Amino acid sequence: MIGVLCAVQGGAEALVVQALDAHPQLQVTRRCADLTELLAAAEAGLGRLAVVSSALAHLDRESVDALHAAGVRVLGLSDPASVWSVERLRGAGVDDVVLEPFDELGARDVADGLLRLSVAQAPQADRPPVPEVARPAAVRGALVAVWGPTGAPGRTTIAVNLAAELAAAGGSVLLADADTYGGSVAQVVGMLDEAPGLAAAVRQAGQGVLDLTALARLAPVLAPDLRVLSGTSRADRWPELASSALESVWQVARSIARWTVVDTGFCLEQDEVLTYDTHAPQRNAATLRTLEAADLVVVVGAADPVGIQRLVRALAELTDLGLGARRLVMVNRVRASVAGPRPGEAVAQALARYAGVTDAVLVPEDRAGTDTALLEARMLREIAPGSPARRAIAQAAARVAQLLPPAPASAGAEDGSAAFDVVASGSRG
Repeated sequence: MIGVLCAVQGGAEALVVQALDAHPQLQVTRRCADLTELLAAAEAGLGRLAVVSSALAHLDRESVDALHAAGVRVLGLSDPASVWSVERLRGAGVDDVVLEPFDELGARDVADGLLRLSVAQAPQADRPPVPEVARPAAVRGALVAVWGPTGAPGRTTIAVNLAAELAAAGGSVLLADADTYGGSVAQVVGMLDEAPGLAAAVRQAGQGVLDLTALARLAPVLAPDLRVLSGTSRADRWPELASSALESVWQVARSIARWTVVDTGFCLEQDEVLTYDTHAPQRNAATLRTLEAADLVVVVGAADPVGIQRLVRALAELTDLGLGARRLVMVNRVRASVAGPRPGEAVAQALARYAGVTDAVLVPEDRAGTDTALLEARMLREIAPGSPARRAIAQAAARVAQLLPPAPASAGAEDGSAAFDVVASGSRG
């Protein structure tokens, strides 16, 4: 007998339980009154399958992710009277959807659906498959994660100006802030009064309602072809960036922008002590999941003895974790006062000797230009277009465009891009 956890709301519950108990291969092992009881029963191993109704309170991608991690496959019951019921269930990540039963015949369809799930291939415990409704019609954009070790090497400065250079080169760009320790992209670009758009996008993705238009509306226009999805400026709000829903945000972002540039946090710890026997949220999951999903990781380090040492160790850490297979190394604030009379040569030799990196982009120190840009909340290309630092970042943008050529666009991709352009033009107006 296969154990089934039942979390069905309303009058359909009795029909479902009766049909399952009459089935020769299925047995209801727990009737759950709410989502909390369902998750507890799944953690206790009381069933291999779960049936849930679309009206179950707080059902979202994170909770379905937890059920998958416990080895439980999920069948959703769609309300025929609700046009968005199926989309909500699919967006939450359930494995299959059938109509909520009104009679014994419909209840048998529920039992048959559960039986099909029981013989299907089980999803991976740590990475449940993305449901079809959460996938855009086509993916044509690239995800660029800007990451670097601790010590404030200038990740945000590089991310913001790299996004600006990519947009100026003639491609739509979405600049997102996924730093769970101290997101500051909004402040750097002068969006002090904006609510955290990324947190709102993650909430909508978790509920299965995030689409191209919704994401575009959460990301206001900063400049032509450049939008900003602001992050959480308070470190204690990190649980709002649930990793499973964040992956859906990046999927949608790929369809509305040629490049999605993401400023990430520095820490790669996986909180193994906290998650050894439980599924507690992870502080660094947003950074880890973004690096996993990225097509290219821009690794930023500081051009001083401590910064170079941290950068070398950080590159090794990325390799050990299997992250950032494609990377572009950038060394920020290269200056003679801390690296010797020939700072560029010294930094390049150190990276080649200790990290095997021979093609790093070196960004010269430009304290006056970066300070003025920060003071006026503008980009380096606006403040100091002839600055050596700006030219180096423009060179890095050209390298990114070369490493990530445009993917073939299908009809679905064109439709998604058109939807983004419609919202963009409305925002500019």
